[in-house]
Amino acid sequence: MTITNIILILVVVAIAGYVIYYTIKKKQNAEVETEVDVDDKTYTIEKMIEFVKRRLDEITKINLYDIGLSEEELKRRKNKKYELKKALKGCTYGDINDKKYVKELIFDLLEKEYGVTESNISKAIPFDVPSLLTAQDKFDILIYSYKKEFGYEALTELIKKYDLATLKYVEGETKPSYVITSDEIEEIYEKENIVLSFSDKLAVVVQRIYQYYKGYSSIDEIRDMNIDGVSGGVSGLPESFLSQVAQTDGGDYLEQITEHKVPRACDAIWIFFQGKSIRLAFLSFGTEAELKRVCQNIYRYNNPGQLSDTNGYKINEMKDGSRVVVVRPSFSETWAFFVRKFDVKRSTLEQWFKGEPGCDDSIELLKYLVKGARIISITGEQGCGKTTMLMGMIENIYETMNIRVQETAFELHLRKIYPTRNILTFRETETISGQEGLDVQKKTDGSVNIIGEVATDPVASWMIQAAQVASKFTLFTHHAKTFPNLVTALRNSMLRTGVFTNEKTAEEQVVQVLNFDIHLTKDFRGKRYVERITECIPVEEKNEYTFDHRKEKTLEGKFDKFFDNATRYFEKITDRKLYTYRNILEYVDGEYIITNPITETNLKEMRANMDEIDLDSFDKFVEKHWGNKMKQTVPVNSISVEEKPKRRGRKPKTATEI
Repeated sequence: MTITNIILILVVVAIAGYVIYYTIKKKQNAEVETEVDVDDKTYTIEKMIEFVKRRLDEITKINLYDIGLSEEELKRRKNKKYELKKALKGCTYGDINDKKYVKELIFDLLEKEYGVTESNISKAIPFDVPSLLTAQDKFDILIYSYKKEFGYEALTELIKKYDLATLKYVEGETKPSYVITSDEIEEIYEKENIVLSFSDKLAVVVQRIYQYYKGYSSIDEIRDMNIDGVSGGVSGLPESFLSQVAQTDGGDYLEQITEHKVPRACDAIWIFFQGKSIRLAFLSFGTEAELKRVCQNIYRYNNPGQLSDTNGYKINEMKDGSRVVVVRPSFSETWAFFVRKFDVKRSTLEQWFKGEPGCDDSIELLKYLVKGARIISITGEQGCGKTTMLMGMIENIYETMNIRVQETAFELHLRKIYPTRNILTFRETETISGQEGLDVQKKTDGSVNIIGEVATDPVASWMIQAAQVASKFTLFTHHAKTFPNLVTALRNSMLRTGVFTNEKTAEEQVVQVLNFDIHLTKDFRGKRYVERITECIPVEEKNEYTFDHRKEKTLEGKFDKFFDNATRYFEKITDRKLYTYRNILEYVDGEYIITNPITETNLKEMRANMDEIDLDSFDKFVEKHWGNKMKQTVPVNSISVEEKPKRRGRKPKTATEI
């Protein structure tokens, strides 16, 4: 045997030995840690988070083929590994089911592997010593307890039971505000006198671990609740301001900031509840870094792109349909996010009006406007309920009509409510504008065109054009404060996009298209209601020119008659009124009152679009509210009393007979 062969044999043996050693080592690493080095900090939240991260990382990264499993066991473990990976990814997008799966796994790991027991669990959260519990601890226990009974209505029930959504004065503030304080939470905790089993305590600890590991920090459970929305980072002092204060101010103010007596941006957690923005003064993200982590994770569903300094905001939706807007410096002064939730199950007209006086007739009127295929705008400030109202109105569109929706971010989710209807929704992307999306809608056999929000000039311009020719009727929302403001805003959009160059012509197109405006209002107490429903009435241009100058004998007389015509011309060019408007429903002293009648033109067109059943009930509705008024009202754009019988060759009727 040559020296070369001996060397080769030694190399092969060394390699084989290394492979065997490496395989044994990997198997050892794959084994579950059955023993935990116990010290005073072992059962703190921080230590348990480290353990959970490490174990879940081991479970998801283990090479199952190196363990020597049977084929059946290998398949089972592969499915479990895939399911966990999927859940760990989905729970960060707001998926409730994935969140439950991950929390159940964490629960098992802590109980079976980490050795959490009744005797040591209080080292994580001092359940047995209420005086040591923080306001956040007590709130977490309250929400857990209420959630067992009320589900995702837990926060709503808690706020209603203790009347927390009321204006109140807070120490150090001169004006009342909507805020829930630490003192209120502590007082409620004492009143509830909650008794927790070991399983309950561990569930609260698991939620705390989850929200700092994969969840959204202090707002994690709040975000899941059936409320209107939650936001963070929208009040308090930004971190950049704190450094400026440190350089310029010494003394008491800086000391207050460092002791957290002055709210920081990371202390700002607000909820949007039944039209009211309420600050949760007892909750905090703790650090700017934690707020930043939440902002960087909360918008990532469906990979909308990177939030960067050059692209300082993102608008997206979460897996449960919530809309999320995230902003960051230098676009905004601090990291902040806004989550808006839309409860599609409760988006009905009956729920919107909540049984106020006159609501039944108001709901009937809105239903007939939709069934009558009227072009309707829903206007009002942010948070006044425009989207909720729009979802409630869509219920009354006839089943035979195909619905096409254009939105900035998916909010309406109509197919969740009406899965059997012909509905398709488009939204803007970085590469496809709202204008292009609306152009595509034109070619998709839609009968009803719904625009979530007319927010840009191209969309407003196309909406007017589409309402004229592309669909049977259109529903859209807008932020206008008054009806003239709405007309002016739509007119200006037409001008800015270059569709028209003349103001009068553009305005004339708008008023010919727009039929009704529903204006919603939210008062300073957060109450939302329909302030008015306004009908737009185009003014028909009449030919008032005369040929009287031909009858004049003198040149002076002819000039007088000519200047009369010239005056009428310049009045029409410079100050001609293109439309009038009147309220057909108003909210007066807490009651909805139907006032002026709908014009004959709109009534006729509404009747033409209704089926026989609705037509009969609509006629009764009109007779009930405007019977006498309709007889006294001259039909708009109708032929005169004298002309009508002449064309039919009959004797003229009196106005009373007509």
